[in-house]
Amino acid sequence: MDKKPKMTSEAPEPALSELMQTVAVSTQRLMTDFLANQPEAFQRGIDQYKLGDEFLKRMSEVWLDPAMAIDANVNFWKDAFDLWGRALNDELGVSGSEVVAPERDDYRFRSKRWTEDRIFDFIKQSYLLVARYIMTSVDSVKGLDVKKKTQIDFFIQQYIDAMAPTNFVLTNPDVLRRTIESDGQNLLKGFQNILADLERGEGQLKTQMVDADAFELGKNVAVTPGQIIYQNDLIQLIQYEPTTSKVNRTPILIVPPWINKYYILDLQPKNSMIGWLVAQGHTVFVISWINPDRNLAEKGFDDYLLEGPLAALDTIEKITGASETNTIGYCLGGTLLSATLAYLSAIGESDRVSSATFLATMIDFENPGDLGVFIDDEQVTSLEKRMNQDGFLDGSDMATTFNMLRANDLIWSFVVNSYLMGDKPPAFDLLYWNSDSTRMPAKMHSQYLRKMYLENSFKEPGGMILAGIPLDVSSIRNPAFFLGTVDDHIAPWKSTFSGASLFKGPTKFVLSGSGHIAGVVNPPSANKYGYWSSRERPKGDPDNWYQKAALKEGSWWPHWQRWITKYAGSKVAPRKPGRKKNFPALEAAPGSYAARRFD
Repeated sequence: MDKKPKMTSEAPEPALSELMQTVAVSTQRLMTDFLANQPEAFQRGIDQYKLGDEFLKRMSEVWLDPAMAIDANVNFWKDAFDLWGRALNDELGVSGSEVVAPERDDYRFRSKRWTEDRIFDFIKQSYLLVARYIMTSVDSVKGLDVKKKTQIDFFIQQYIDAMAPTNFVLTNPDVLRRTIESDGQNLLKGFQNILADLERGEGQLKTQMVDADAFELGKNVAVTPGQIIYQNDLIQLIQYEPTTSKVNRTPILIVPPWINKYYILDLQPKNSMIGWLVAQGHTVFVISWINPDRNLAEKGFDDYLLEGPLAALDTIEKITGASETNTIGYCLGGTLLSATLAYLSAIGESDRVSSATFLATMIDFENPGDLGVFIDDEQVTSLEKRMNQDGFLDGSDMATTFNMLRANDLIWSFVVNSYLMGDKPPAFDLLYWNSDSTRMPAKMHSQYLRKMYLENSFKEPGGMILAGIPLDVSSIRNPAFFLGTVDDHIAPWKSTFSGASLFKGPTKFVLSGSGHIAGVVNPPSANKYGYWSSRERPKGDPDNWYQKAALKEGSWWPHWQRWITKYAGSKVAPRKPGRKKNFPALEAAPGSYAARRFD
């Protein structure tokens, strides 16, 4: 056994008795709060998505194809015997190949101990065999439509992920080693972390994913210099300080999603898309959405249109004197941008937008990806009941939904590190942003779920009416640039491709490597991921487009910059924010709306 590692901190480790005393005192206090909160916590959990009820209901409606079930059993036992045979050969010193191996992107078993130690290698492969058997058996389910089958697959995968040997002390070699070397102090510290998370969640376990004290808005995240030059009930409009001697005449408006804060595009200087745009000579304006309370419960999609991009366009024109604006919409912000373009087209003002860029944006919701598992009429109705009581969907509920889509990365890895290893949460800017969740007004979110996800009527002519105007996205003829990301679990790239094909104007589609965040926030300096591009406009089968597209190295940002140059206009003197008499600087970016939290 290796010697116990030396302490690296100057402060001595707390004595075992001190840790136990702290745990005992905290436990006594928190158990009272925990038990008192369980009726409400339980009710919230049931009402949110009725996941357990849905699972049992779905399973009662299925039957297994006997032939496929037999094949699954035969294959499982064959592989199980092969695994036992390999284990016996290992004992005899005869090496052999793995019977089953983790997927390449499964980081749970990346430690060498899962392969080098025969016992843990056997545990790992046994788990993977059982997991494969369960999912293969589920594939033999008959009598279900695609929607219900997807839901059952999701629920079972959640169970499989929860039961992984990585999540338990005695079956995780790294945790077991840490436990032995620290005389169990990692488990006591982990229990302290559990108590702290219970206390922070007021009786509900809310695992802390990031060291929140390591970041401060405007200090080391969201640091690109700018000013708030306009605000209303829903938005603060940020204008950024120019950094070039000349700027493009046509300004840029960025419409981010309001599911999270805007500063995903301005985390730190090294990966700030906003800072990069400013450095290219663009006059950049960004909408910062408010984090709403129940007073904004009746704000609907109409309000988000009128008080969001339309109000911003009016303000930008008055400040810059430019009659046209280039626009960028990200995720839900892109969906709203497409509604804005359809609205402007309907009232004869489409020339106010010189071009539109859509980042990981869905307009056609026929195939909504992993999020679709949470959305059917029964679950939406249940969610609406809760939202009507509170006036909003709580940000933590939304965050939990997204985390469940990548449970191993965004739930179980933190459980292992915090509660089993006893580690402190990491200081990571992306995780800080991810934890800075926002609420969704009840009326708006209900419209969004029903019109887009349930009915998929937004893409149809007249399928959605905003501010009294029937919208028709097929009427949009503004030049458009669509970016999909190949591993996107929130806005699948084939769905973003389908939405792009609805437009009638000159439309370009680019597919970035990686996923919903990393594929978008991919600065040239990182030189990662690459992207696929084609001269063909998006139409027909996305797989055909993909086969013809060329793979380029590095970031898609410079590629987009070459595209936007056609719509950027001539060079003019820089516009300093706050210089216009009617639009003085109200406060420095990132502003009070971005700083508003409900913990």
